[in-house]
Amino acid sequence: MKAAHIFFGILLVAIGAFAQEHPTVTAQPNSVYVGADGKFEAAPDTALIQLNVSVQDESPQAAFQKASKNVEQVRQVIHANGLDTKALNVGFLSVQPVYEWKPKQRVIGYRVTTDLALKLKDFSKIGSITQQLAEANVSETQTLNYILENMDEGKNKAVDDAYRRARNSAETIAHASGRSVGELSYASVDTFENPRIIMPRQARSVSAMASAAPAPTEEFTPQTVTVTAHVNALFTLK
Repeated sequence: MKAAHIFFGILLVAIGAFAQEHPTVTAQPNSVYVGADGKFEAAPDTALIQLNVSVQDESPQAAFQKASKNVEQVRQVIHANGLDTKALNVGFLSVQPVYEWKPKQRVIGYRVTTDLALKLKDFSKIGSITQQLAEANVSETQTLNYILENMDEGKNKAVDDAYRRARNSAETIAHASGRSVGELSYASVDTFENPRIIMPRQARSVSAMASAAPAPTEEFTPQTVTVTAHVNALFTLK
């Protein structure tokens, strides 16, 4: 019985915490409560090139030297395209033993892995950089994504669109009942970014396609970035 009381107490605490996170709007006389979704689509302002460098050798020192050599080639590509090395970011660096399991477990080498990310504002450099990185064959995968770094403006416009839709819904309800919409007395806002996920491609396959001919997507434009917002609003009725 005591355990049941403890569980009930925990349940009440959990319900109370959930209620604080998502406040419930109490229905009020002469008011209308509406919710609406809005969105804003913007052209991306940044190209994100991500590389995965992973090498294996008999000793940690040898594997680390190989990884350093590959990263240095990436630096050379960055410099050759007139960019500062600071534009290249390192995500992580790991050194792990590689095992052979048969006939018995033993260490046969070490693998050094690191992730590199390059942000470009000048989209005209994308073609040459991705081609040179592929030809250097320094990474297992190379991916390209277009993102929107200036998210605040996009979020504000998505919220504005959601609020306009919520207000229109409230006015429709008010008009149907012979009333008019008054002041806004409560509102809650949630915003979301809908990123486009691109699966990694093998760097060698990109290198095989690199040639003097234009890339297949050279005249294409990047896909827009969509920011969505949801607004709940409580209006008084006149």
